[in-house]
Amino acid sequence: MRTCLQQTTLDAIAHVFDILDYAALGAIYCDEGGEAFWEERRGPAQQLGIQLAEVLLQRLTPGGHSLYVGAAVAEIPALIMETLELRRAVRACNLRAPEVALLNLACRGLPFRFQAEDARTVPDTVDHLWIVSVLNDPERFPELGALSGGRANPVTFDPEVFITERRAASALAANCLEKLVRPGLVSTSVEEIPWITDWCERQRFVCIVEDEDYPTAIVGDPVCLIRIGDAALSDSRPDPKQRNLKNPTRPGVNER
Repeated sequence: MRTCLQQTTLDAIAHVFDILDYAALGAIYCDEGGEAFWEERRGPAQQLGIQLAEVLLQRLTPGGHSLYVGAAVAEIPALIMETLELRRAVRACNLRAPEVALLNLACRGLPFRFQAEDARTVPDTVDHLWIVSVLNDPERFPELGALSGGRANPVTFDPEVFITERRAASALAANCLEKLVRPGLVSTSVEEIPWITDWCERQRFVCIVEDEDYPTAIVGDPVCLIRIGDAALSDSRPDPKQRNLKNPTRPGVNER
């Protein structure tokens, strides 16, 4: 099985990262210090994105469909790989219209577009859902994100706000996961595993989290892959090399 990206794919990725408007992106990502932020992260974002694209190259089937929730700079290598090498249809959603415009300008000529739309409104079904650092986004879910990342302050933590955010995150996860055909693949962050496994258990779907996770450069949350199938959990026969998450634990996760 081929594991390395084609040179044309690598050239396309390098071109996009070369021409991105990092000054404008810095103003979107940071209140101040945006130039330094991208100076530090643009190289790792490209290289780690390529490594993750190579992983997905082994997992995804040609001609399928992917939905990317909150897609931005970090997702560019995977989007280019999927469309150029696997000829897959991708829907890349991002609610920040100014960022979408910058991304589309840099990706002009490639067979995909970023869309300034809510991923929940996308009518299509997909066999791959990318939902990374969305359900624990500290801007959208400040209390939930703090608790999920181990940053919650017991003095200032607001449990009532947390309950509201938890309901919203659960609904967001469900709305996106309902678009996934089975068997299907979910790419998500380690911190977001409980949202995926909780939904699968309530739907009585097989949910297997691959043991390995992969570093990222923008927000730093490691990414993992979750395979979801149709069979009831009680009837599942998971691969002994992988872990069936009826009780969601993974090597290393609880130690983070």
